[in-house]
Amino acid sequence: MTPPSEIDDRLTRFLSDQLDGVGARVVGLNRIGVGRSRDNWVFDLVTDRKGTEHREPLILRSDPDGGLVDTDRNVEFALLGMLENSDLPTPGARWLDADGRWLGRPSLIMQRCPGDCDYRVLSDSQRTITQRRALAESFCELLAQVHSTDWQALGLSAVLDGSGQLGAPAELDAWEKVLRQNQLEPLPELDFAIAGLRASAPEPARTVLVHADFKPGNILLDGDRITALLDWELAHLGDPLEDLGWVTQPLRRGEHLIDGAWDADDLIAHYEGATGFEVDRTSLRWWQAFSTFKTAVMQVSGLRSFLDGRSDEPFRPTRRVLSTLLDFVVKEDLR
Repeated sequence: MTPPSEIDDRLTRFLSDQLDGVGARVVGLNRIGVGRSRDNWVFDLVTDRKGTEHREPLILRSDPDGGLVDTDRNVEFALLGMLENSDLPTPGARWLDADGRWLGRPSLIMQRCPGDCDYRVLSDSQRTITQRRALAESFCELLAQVHSTDWQALGLSAVLDGSGQLGAPAELDAWEKVLRQNQLEPLPELDFAIAGLRASAPEPARTVLVHADFKPGNILLDGDRITALLDWELAHLGDPLEDLGWVTQPLRRGEHLIDGAWDADDLIAHYEGATGFEVDRTSLRWWQAFSTFKTAVMQVSGLRSFLDGRSDEPFRPTRRVLSTLLDFVVKEDLR
């Protein structure tokens, strides 16, 4: 792990260069934890312009030595810049060190928005059921807003691949590629799932901006107010049911649903009301199965990273993940 003093020195030099010689100080540098794919450091940038001190809260996101999935800082940075022209609550992109020449590893610096992340906020016993249900509805409305974003007007296809095949077959191919690059042993359960998923892949409902990792843990809350949707590293153009499958799959139930107050049917109905689009339940079940497959592939990638000495957490496909996936393929007859 790079020591904070070195990060501080690198940041100061990089920001001074980007600011054309304006004196830059890094204040309050603090590592806020390792996302499963990025290292995150918060700090304030302090500059002095004509005797007036300016302070800007920022966050540094750097590629770790290893994680669950590899993504591209160039794409994430460009996307955040374009989304500043939308109504979505996203942090502004400030600077990019694409090749890590300054900061040691590919990194981006973005605005730090107010609020906190809590991936278990919908099960927070300090909130009433009514408050938690209201939050769940606001999360669902935010997802609907993502899918309603006019990606063509924003020119997102220049950053997110808008050509060629989109939707279920393309995503299955992409994640099978990640699996094959990282697996260390035979995984017949995943081979069986791939065959079933490929044979039953649905046609896309429509093409939208897909977040691909939508969850409370990627949403900043200031009280009950959403201030930002974070972690756009997996975003792409695709089928909106991909995100809906992710948030309604059984493995993520504790994050997105509330027992007795907000189940998957409630979420889907609220989404339909917010978007005006009817959700095809058969296609949605395919995407729920795909989401469990994607979870398993991330764990395979994480295990490879650990064994290569690039991360310190030994992920591996759990029996719960594999059995949930096989239940989908067999019970839903995805063959």
